[in-house]
Amino acid sequence: MVRVKNRYLVVNILYPTSSPAAKASDAVPELLQFHAPTSDAFHTGQLVRLVREGITELFGDYGMGMANRTLKVTYWSPATSTAIIRCPREHYEMVWAALTFTTKLPRPIDTPVVFKVVRVSGTIRKAEEEVIRRSKGIIRKAKEVEKGRKDRLMEGVVQAVEKRGEPDAVLAQVDEAEESESDSD
Repeated sequence: MVRVKNRYLVVNILYPTSSPAAKASDAVPELLQFHAPTSDAFHTGQLVRLVREGITELFGDYGMGMANRTLKVTYWSPATSTAIIRCPREHYEMVWAALTFTTKLPRPIDTPVVFKVVRVSGTIRKAEEEVIRRSKGIIRKAKEVEKGRKDRLMEGVVQAVEKRGEPDAVLAQVDEAEESESDSD
């Protein structure tokens, strides 16, 4: 007997444009507006239908027949806008492509979104661990923003860009003595 092998896609639904009401009040950090909860009207059945329609549009009946075999949403959290989608191992790229080309949620909600596949896993356990790790990270970053701390990585990038704008500034310096010794070998 042959075992059917699956892949599990961990997907985040991101909201690139926030509502005008959210922009008016600065009470909600921008990070949380981007990682906003999804409407309760959107459920797993609609997500599966959205993926199936995307696969059919991109790959036709062949793609639908190949990817539909084990396509299922195994985990859905509207609070974190996170899903785990099970699909065939050989055709997980089709599901990924269908999610990537989806730009808005179906009719009742009709909100512009970005589906971001953050992990492809061979086991449901590792996919669940990734969901938990990412949720904790978002909560930690939101608390840091709330306290007024800035992201150290972003500060480093901003400083490097500002430094690069200065014509006399040196971003990296090579020791010429070491370079001349390696050339003579």
